[in-house]
Amino acid sequence: MKHLTARQQQLLQFLKDYSAREGFPPTIAEITRALQVRSPHGIREQLQALARKGAIELIPNAARGIRILLEAPPDADALPIIGRVAAGQPILALPHVIGHCRIEPALFKGRPDYLLEVRGMSMRDAGILDGDLLAVRRTPEARSGQIVVARLHDEVTVKTLRLQGSSLWLEPANPEFSPISVDPERDDFCIEGVMAGLIRHRAPPP
Repeated sequence: MKHLTARQQQLLQFLKDYSAREGFPPTIAEITRALQVRSPHGIREQLQALARKGAIELIPNAARGIRILLEAPPDADALPIIGRVAAGQPILALPHVIGHCRIEPALFKGRPDYLLEVRGMSMRDAGILDGDLLAVRRTPEARSGQIVVARLHDEVTVKTLRLQGSSLWLEPANPEFSPISVDPERDDFCIEGVMAGLIRHRAPPP
């Protein structure tokens, strides 16, 4: 990240504090009021400067379209561990990071971008258990049969992607759960990443 001015540091710290407290970023109007600035124009300029310097990402046409980018940890081999993802929020938003985990570069084929803490047992028969850390490589595309991290409306889930003609399914690996039918034309759906490996975060049940 490039050097920030004192004003930019103040604004970035406000964004971090607000996001950590509320679980989502502020609007420009909320920033303007909180920092007691007369016009939102100056705030927009400062946000654009933060984006140019790599501190944040601005998402077009979104009222809360500010994504705080993670600073690299001191250990270059440490990946962020993502816990529960708030509805509608980017996976790598700061409030979702619950820690970092150092990995050996040769542990996975291709370096993953983050570790996602698995919730639930819907992928049990694929060897993915509650509490495991799923190593994820960020990509918006996946092949049929790959285990993916997908966002469907406001929920983030880990499932096997199945493509059959124009049909798309998110399949669990546990008969207690039902496959999820997705209509890409109507549903708010996207692929967040594909599985690159797994770290057993706890001992499996007997």
